[in-house]
Amino acid sequence: MAAADITRITVIIPVLNEAGVLVHTLQCLQPLRSRGHEVVVVDGGSTDTTVAEATPLADRVVQAPRGRAWQMHAGTLDASGSILWFLHADTHPPDTADHLILDVLAAGQGAWGWFDIRLTDAQLLLNCVAWLMNRRSRLTGIATGDQGIFVRRATYRQAGGFPQLPIMEDIALSRRLRHLGRPRQIDTPLLTSSRRWEKHGVLRTIITMWGLRLGYFLGVDPQRLARFYTVNRA
Repeated sequence: MAAADITRITVIIPVLNEAGVLVHTLQCLQPLRSRGHEVVVVDGGSTDTTVAEATPLADRVVQAPRGRAWQMHAGTLDASGSILWFLHADTHPPDTADHLILDVLAAGQGAWGWFDIRLTDAQLLLNCVAWLMNRRSRLTGIATGDQGIFVRRATYRQAGGFPQLPIMEDIALSRRLRHLGRPRQIDTPLLTSSRRWEKHGVLRTIITMWGLRLGYFLGVDPQRLARFYTVNRA
């Protein structure tokens, strides 16, 4: 692993069979690469053309055991930037995302944070979902993976990194980071795909996700929650 560049962001994207989806996200990140930041795609064993599509648009494509927590942590081990930014394969950042992150993390302004989001489907109910997600995060200091968590690499290490959980790893990391410092939230939104809402139904997805979070906060075994999630997205 190279010594960290104090002005460089490493974008880490965990993927599994994201052919046809990942390309748009990587294209959105090319302006950041042109300014000296890097993109690391971490594949969890795709059986489609994800790796072939990612290779020309990323600095590196690495392999890791399947599971977002394992994949994102593997990406941090390959990072050369001093700032880690975890992004989902179907989340599109603004062209100036790197400037926004660096400005927020400038001297004295914190060591981690996330973006507001908006969903690709502009129907009223999904607009309400995005607004509630953004408000909830501001009130609780807890972010989800859709919101593009960014963190100084030293702070990530201090927090112990992603807990190796099959689900809720983003919530768990946020809780760890929250104990180390106040998060910063960027109000320029990421554009996150509405595909899971469209596939499974908005109300069903809301109930599923809130049920998972409630179970996690009540101490339900994450393995059990992961099985519940798998059944309810089938």
